[in-house]
Amino acid sequence: MLNRARSLTLFIVRRFAGLCLTLLVASFAIFGALYLQPSDPIAFLAHGRQLSPQSVAILRAEYHLDQPFLVRYWEWLTSALHGDLGQSLVTKTAVSTLISGRIGTTVFLLAYGSLLIIVFGVLLGIVSALRRGLVGGAITAGLTVGIAMPSFVAAIILITVFAVQLSWFPAFGQGAGFADRLWHLTLPAIALALSATAYLSRLTRSAVRDELGREHVETARGRGIPWRLILRRHVVRNAMIPITTVSAITIAALMVGTAVVETAFGIAGLGSLLVQSVSDGDFAVVQGIALLLVTGFVVINTIVDVLYAVLDPRIDVPGLAVA
Repeated sequence: MLNRARSLTLFIVRRFAGLCLTLLVASFAIFGALYLQPSDPIAFLAHGRQLSPQSVAILRAEYHLDQPFLVRYWEWLTSALHGDLGQSLVTKTAVSTLISGRIGTTVFLLAYGSLLIIVFGVLLGIVSALRRGLVGGAITAGLTVGIAMPSFVAAIILITVFAVQLSWFPAFGQGAGFADRLWHLTLPAIALALSATAYLSRLTRSAVRDELGREHVETARGRGIPWRLILRRHVVRNAMIPITTVSAITIAALMVGTAVVETAFGIAGLGSLLVQSVSDGDFAVVQGIALLLVTGFVVINTIVDVLYAVLDPRIDVPGLAVA
């Protein structure tokens, strides 16, 4: 047990070091990609006007464009570590201020979508695994359609049916207050979570069926243990390890889909801000949001790796010796 605790500690330290290295490489890629684009930031700042060489020099000095690339990157990175992500080229507002004003809506949407994924993904997967007749077949067919449906297609269908034709939900906006926000973000959360819910359901179905065929399950049934108890303790409980892992990774990937969903539903979140900033050429805002999204994704994946090693000692994790 002591050897396993030490090995687990070493594994966590290695994963944390890998996290830092990954974020460093990602930050360099984010900063470098925007400065390698063909358009010149000075041309954007000039708004199409012809500037004198003196004006160009002033702008380059103000935005540190006259410094070497690595120097600019290091200044940006160190400032980002202190919460300073620069200033928007369009609104002249601090990027951190723009992000803080919208991040709450995006987090609410992600939490809502994640809840739908976990509840309906696991529930539908278990039901389709236990019901192999018409019900199971109908659920499986629906899951196949859901996996193949992109978020923007789901958004269009949901708006057309439930917002325009039935008028059950609003088509745009994020609402104010918890109840109103919950009502406004129901359709966006469904559109965001639909494909991931179908994917998790298929995985749950496969994991539960694998557990149903295990020898210890057959032994428990032969001993006359009630089926509900077997299902809860020996089937669902064991199947939840891979389900939990994939759920966390799937939820982390939702951050990318928020840009499409928030734009489709007119939601003032980080995703729509990212799309608008890309369209406006607002480099500082794009860099800040991209760094935030990548950080969230990498952190969640690292936590999943650690939890997987902790929860399931049967898994042979590199660098983790099981005593």
